[in-house]
Amino acid sequence: MALIDRFLERLIKRGTLTLVRADGSTRTFGQADVAFPSVTMRFADASIGRDIVLNPRLGLAEAYMDGRVTVDDDDIMGLISLARSNAAWEKAGSLDGGGRLRGGFRKIFRTLAQLNARAASKKNVAHHYDLSGALYDLFLDKDRQYSCAYWDGDHDDLDRAQEDKKAHIAAKLALKPGMKVLDIGCGWGGMALYLHRRCGVDVTGITLSEEQLGVARRRAEEAGVAEHVRFELIDYRDMKGSFDRIVSVGMFEHVGAPNFREFFRCCHNLLTPEGVMLLHTIGRMGGPGATDAFTRKYIFPGGYIPALSEIVQASEPNRLMVTDVESLRLHYGRTCRAWYERCRASRSQIEALYDARFYRMWTFYLAGAATVFEHGGMLIYQLQYARDRRTLPITRDYMVAAEAQLRAPA
Repeated sequence: MALIDRFLERLIKRGTLTLVRADGSTRTFGQADVAFPSVTMRFADASIGRDIVLNPRLGLAEAYMDGRVTVDDDDIMGLISLARSNAAWEKAGSLDGGGRLRGGFRKIFRTLAQLNARAASKKNVAHHYDLSGALYDLFLDKDRQYSCAYWDGDHDDLDRAQEDKKAHIAAKLALKPGMKVLDIGCGWGGMALYLHRRCGVDVTGITLSEEQLGVARRRAEEAGVAEHVRFELIDYRDMKGSFDRIVSVGMFEHVGAPNFREFFRCCHNLLTPEGVMLLHTIGRMGGPGATDAFTRKYIFPGGYIPALSEIVQASEPNRLMVTDVESLRLHYGRTCRAWYERCRASRSQIEALYDARFYRMWTFYLAGAATVFEHGGMLIYQLQYARDRRTLPITRDYMVAAEAQLRAPA
C-alpha cells in the first residue's frame, strides 16, 4: 500500500475524499457524513503522494499551486476543511509527555526564523502588503480592513462586520475628544480615520509598507483631516512621542517572538502614565509553536502567531497591566471565508493581475486560514492594557455603552 494511502486512511474518518491517481485508479477514504465535505482530488504524477507525506501542508500547497494537484470544482476550501475537521483541535486524544522536548526544538527554530531586525521587518512587510492595491480591492471590504471582522448577528455583510469591529475596538480604548492615539501597523488608514471621525481624536499611524503609506496619506488628504490623522513610514522601535492611547490591530503577528518584550517596552514608554492600549492579534489556543513552512515561505516570512502565555510573559516585565482579555473564536473563520468567496468570484481579475499560480496560492492561503479558525488551534485575542489601575472604570459597562453609541448612525 502506498504511503499516501496509509496517511489518508489515518486522517479521513468522516466525510469522503476520493483520490484519482495519475494512472486513473481511484480510492475513496472515509465515510459519507452530511456534516463533513465530500471531495475529489486528482494527482497528475506519481511523486505527489510522497511530497504530501513528507511535508503535508507545503507539499500539498506547492503541488496545488503548480497544477499537479487539482480538486473537482476547484474546491480547495472543501479539501482543507475536510482534512482539518477530521483532526479538530478540541478532539485530540490523550496527552503524552513529549511536549517539552518538541517545544524546545520549536522554540530554537522560531527564534532563528524571526530575528526581525529593522531591515528584515520592512522587507517581510513588503512581501505581503506591497502587493497591488487592486488585489486587496477585489476581496476586502470598502475600508480595506485586512483583519478579523466582528460578526454580531447572523448576516453575511462584510462591510457591516468590519465597521462593527472598529466600534468594538474603539469602545475598549475609552477615548475622549482631543486625545493623541498611536496606531501601530495602521494598514491603509481605515482604523485611524475611523477613530478621528467617530471619536474626535488625533491619530498617528505607522507602517513599514510604502504601498499602504501612500494610500493612507491620500485618504487623509481627501477627507480633509491630514492635520489630525498623520501617517509615517517608521518602525515601532524608532517611534518617539507620548500618546494617551495605543491601538495595534493585526500587526503583532509580524513582530516575532524574540522581539515581544521589546515591543511592549516601546509601548510602555510611548504611553502617558494614564495611557491605555488595545492589542488585537491572532493567537494560539495551546502553547507556543512554530510557523508552518507554507506560510513562512509564501505568505508571511518572519511571521509568528503567539500563544497567550507568550504575550503576557512579554508584557509583564514592562509594567503594562492586563485590564481585559477577550477571545474571538469563530469570527476570523467567517471573515476568511468571505474573503475566499470574493477571490473566487474575482478569479479572472486576480489571474490578470498576477497569474493562475498566484491565484491558487492565494486561495490556498485563505482556505487554510479559514479552516484553522474553524477547526485548528487559532483564534483572535483582544488584550487591553493600562499603566495605572485607576485609569479605567472598574466594570466593563463603559465598553457596552460606548459600543452602542458608536454603532448608532453618525
